[in-house]
Amino acid sequence: MTSTRTRFRGWGGVAGMAAACALTAAVTLLPLSRSGADALGSESVGQGAARTTPAKADSCVEPERSLPSSAAGGPNIDAIVQRGKLIVGVDQNSYRWGYRNPATGGLEGFDIDLAHAIAKDILGKPDAVIFRAIPTNQRIPALNNGTVDIVVRTMTINCARIKQVAFSTAYFQSGQQVLAPKGSSITGYDKSLAGKRVCTAEGSTAYEELEKKSFGATFQDEHDGQPGDEDVLTVSNQLDCLVRLQLGLVDAVVTDNALGAGQAAQDPAVELKGGKPFTTEFYGVATKLGKDDLVRRVNNVLDNYRKGPWTEAYNKWLAADLPGIAGPPAPKYRS
Repeated sequence: MTSTRTRFRGWGGVAGMAAACALTAAVTLLPLSRSGADALGSESVGQGAARTTPAKADSCVEPERSLPSSAAGGPNIDAIVQRGKLIVGVDQNSYRWGYRNPATGGLEGFDIDLAHAIAKDILGKPDAVIFRAIPTNQRIPALNNGTVDIVVRTMTINCARIKQVAFSTAYFQSGQQVLAPKGSSITGYDKSLAGKRVCTAEGSTAYEELEKKSFGATFQDEHDGQPGDEDVLTVSNQLDCLVRLQLGLVDAVVTDNALGAGQAAQDPAVELKGGKPFTTEFYGVATKLGKDDLVRRVNNVLDNYRKGPWTEAYNKWLAADLPGIAGPPAPKYRS
């Protein structure tokens, strides 16, 4: 394990990020919980949102297929227009994707640019948006209890999630990879993880992959029921894994390579291992089930976004740390 007394780069390293994330003037931070499961399905569907029947898990082949795009309105679009603001769940501590710039106090990143584009299409103004910072394990509850209209937060589309929320077409392709110190004996998602402590975000696809195959790694926290028990290996926000890695509390992190690349850009002492991701995943914009008019409208925004703005955002935020991506994934629609 390399020394934790490393010099951080990027915009002030983790210390700078932690200070920046403490600022909450421009966003609302939702309460954390150990699990968001208690909020799932507990709220009624919003105005004009008749619940649709999601695909069965055993028949799910391409979960990234979405409703055909449309520029038309609808009851959920009308509700947003009447309010005058689009409420978006985002991250505020994922470097390059959704993070608070400590110099300006504003939220920036690839996902933030996309959220502004959706607000501009629906409301005519890119800044007609309220950002609410949500941890990984609160993305689905925040949609289902009506706290946000959409979530734009590096959220992977998969067969389990399409039974809980609705997704747009894919706007980015990523995959799971191992992040570890450069001098570590860990070589990737393989037997080199045996006996190692691995950190993931609660409710993430990384945790699900380790549940399927851990190679002998320890990735679940054990609690003895005493007050003050704290999760070390499973965290609410993915950035907390990087902090634990730097403090020597864990040996590795499993996360999306897109997020891992941003963290490696912040801390030159860590790197992505294994050469390439061991899964293929697609990010989508999530909404509550039944909000079909909103899904179609977001898909229409993405149709136009892929024609130029996507590449501009990629070159601005991601190309330096995640090079070689020729363009966005092609949209897939349901027949």
